[in-house]
Amino acid sequence: MKIVLASDHGGFELKEEIKAHLIKKGYDVIDIGVKDTQSVDYPDYGKRAALMVAGQEADRGIVVCGTGIGISIAANKVKGIRCALCTNEYMARMSRMHNNANMLALGGRVVGRGLALDIVDAWLSAEFEGGRHEIRINKIMDIENSKDEEK
Repeated sequence: MKIVLASDHGGFELKEEIKAHLIKKGYDVIDIGVKDTQSVDYPDYGKRAALMVAGQEADRGIVVCGTGIGISIAANKVKGIRCALCTNEYMARMSRMHNNANMLALGGRVVGRGLALDIVDAWLSAEFEGGRHEIRINKIMDIENSKDEEK
């Protein structure tokens, strides 16, 4: 599985921990930045990662900023992206099982290293259940597609 990683300065250290963890587990990791803790704008990195997932250059994406909120909002603006901000393993599993989330957002200043890695593992190991959840995902996609019609 190919996973794109991105962060802003607030998420840099956690992104690096996640990257090492994923590589150790044998995942193909694409790190698109940042490379240090110098201040940058999270929307730029959330968008780049989301475009890679939406364009099928990566199977899934993980994005990190200080809280995870801003970068998840930015990623979710890209058509076809369902980026879930998770603060525990249950949320991570459910985001995959019920929402078919293709991106995970974490807060580098919110969750510690151990919990973050547990969240990542739970998210990556969970599978979409389909069924009634597929109907709901299709309704979300209908909302996304109707944005163009409303103009």
